[in-house]
Amino acid sequence: MTGARTFSSPLQPSFESPLDWHTVRADFPILSRELSGGYPLIYLDSANSSQKPRQVVQAIEEHYLIHNANVARAMHQLGAEATAAYEGGRDKVAAFIGAPNRDEIVFTKNASEALNLAAHTLGAALKPGDEVLITEMEHHSNIVPWQLACERTGATLRWFGVTDEGRLDLSNIEELINEHTKVVSLTWVSNALGTINPITDIAAKAHAVGATVVVDASQAVPQFPVDVSTLGADLLAFTGHKAVGPTGIGVLWGRYELLAQLPPFLGGGEMIEVVRMTGSTYAPPPARFEAGTPPIAQAVGLGAALDYLAGIGMDKIAAHEQAITAYALEGLKTVPGLTILGPTEAVERGGAVSFELDGVHPHDVATVLDTRGIAVRAGHHCARPVHERFGVQSSTRASFYLYTTPEEIDALVDGLGCVRSFFKVA
Repeated sequence: MTGARTFSSPLQPSFESPLDWHTVRADFPILSRELSGGYPLIYLDSANSSQKPRQVVQAIEEHYLIHNANVARAMHQLGAEATAAYEGGRDKVAAFIGAPNRDEIVFTKNASEALNLAAHTLGAALKPGDEVLITEMEHHSNIVPWQLACERTGATLRWFGVTDEGRLDLSNIEELINEHTKVVSLTWVSNALGTINPITDIAAKAHAVGATVVVDASQAVPQFPVDVSTLGADLLAFTGHKAVGPTGIGVLWGRYELLAQLPPFLGGGEMIEVVRMTGSTYAPPPARFEAGTPPIAQAVGLGAALDYLAGIGMDKIAAHEQAITAYALEGLKTVPGLTILGPTEAVERGGAVSFELDGVHPHDVATVLDTRGIAVRAGHHCARPVHERFGVQSSTRASFYLYTTPEEIDALVDGLGCVRSFFKVA
């Protein structure tokens, strides 16, 4: 899919993207929907869950209609086909994120389960006096599992703060990463602020004291090229449904030497070597962490999703994401009474923009926008601590992806003007 597009707006300077976004949008039938009131769907909630191209839906349909069987246990042709398709999904994930070994890819039901797996297994080695370091901008899925691990073990949970500009406060990094630090777990791209964090630099400091580095890449993998072999992480989690893939599947990547040292997370079929009444031995990774029937069709769909993204080119997707985010930031700055949470320039920033509108509750903002066909998210976005950091209970969030157009951003800006008029905001 080639052919750069330009767009001229009466509201802002011209917009340029390396993607032909109209061609891309043709792969997503839902984006041609007309909603109640005759408004076209304007989907600005991709940080919550992305839409799916027909290629992904067709791959899942074909699997269920032609190849459906359980994997790794059925001694018949359908079983062999299903196993090949499932393991083929693993191969595609490994290639997409630059994993040097396909056996470093563990399938989970979502990123939350992947992060819980990391916290539970790494937590088995924690003890009083040890420290786990996270950040104030984490999704709850990268806070609560570590809180539970520290409660179980007596370890101490510490965290990086956030600056007024929405960046990690690294001024006390030498104090926070110390000889007691055993795990550093942080988001690569904030789902609330859009901030892109300097993972490689932080990982180097963590490794210097012998700590393990866990990265929540749920917002990163869909947006820009990822190479785990050079990132510096030891474990990395992401989810399929934010990367034009299906729900019900997540990924935990880990260095094989580390995975081989970790204990099981869930017990059941296929994660064992030998089971006796007196005890069991466990399979090597990744099977050790994939108890029971895995998400087979979802792995097929995720493989198709990553094929789709790779076919477009992650460099182009990243450039479009940066351009559309910059365009949106400039547009939102023209709305009176609107305050952006997080970085206000598209520098080291992802495509999720949370904001407040003076005098209007975020739920009311989202409701009025919905009457105009504009889908955004309102609430704390499973990131309550960072909202408390900025002194707000909740916010409205607009988030963008490869199919977002400048026309949709203009409609958002216009819609926010209508919100102000509806609530008679001065």
